[in-house]
Parts: sequence; structure tokens; C-alpha cells
Amino acid sequence: MADDALFLGWGPVVRGRELKAVEVFQETLTYYGALQQDGRIDSFEPVLIAPHGGGLAGFILLRGTRASLDEVRSSEDFQRLVARAASIVDDIGVTDAYTGEALGQQMARFRSVSEELGG
Repeated sequence: MADDALFLGWGPVVRGRELKAVEVFQETLTYYGALQQDGRIDSFEPVLIAPHGGGLAGFILLRGTRASLDEVRSSEDFQRLVARAASIVDDIGVTDAYTGEALGQQMARFRSVSEELGG
């Protein structure tokens, strides 16, 4: 399993768009399931967060190689799905994420830079 990931987070559903949000969420899970079946990603994990007074309502973590995740992220299907989601939830964001060995590499880089800068 690859240690690179793509983090897709979102905030609250726009009031009045709740049913559409359920529909697009299911569409999203179906799309990621197809990507996994096709071997374009290793796995995905959807997470909903209980109300807590913060802006993050949930996220999906896609796992795969950096190259495969970059390819998915730049695809028309992915971009269209993110645009659809952005019309029904607030604060949608997509960013690179790291787990396992990739996390270790990022921390080693951080440590090296911190030592260079003396702090």
C-alpha cells in the first residue's frame, strides 16, 4: 500500500441542500469505489465528524501513489465532482496528505530544515 494520500475535507452542508448533499456524497463514494476497483487508487476512507463547533464536518482520505493521486486529482471527473460538492457544502478543500513512510519522510525534511535554521 502506498503511503501518499489526498485529503478532501468539507464543512457544513448549505442549508436547504441537505438531500442534494446525500446524493452527491453517494455519487462520490461510488466514484472512489470505481477508482479503487480499476486500481487507480489503493483505497479510500470516508469520515463524518460529529458536530463540535468547528468548521470541519467530514473528510475522505484517498490512498495511492503520488503519481496516481495526481492523475486522479487533475482528471475532469474529479474536478467536476469537487465542483458539485462545492455547490452544496461550505469550505471544501483538497490537499496532499502523508501517512506511513511518506509521513516519516516529511518529518525528516522538517527536522532537517529546523536544524538548518536553528530552531
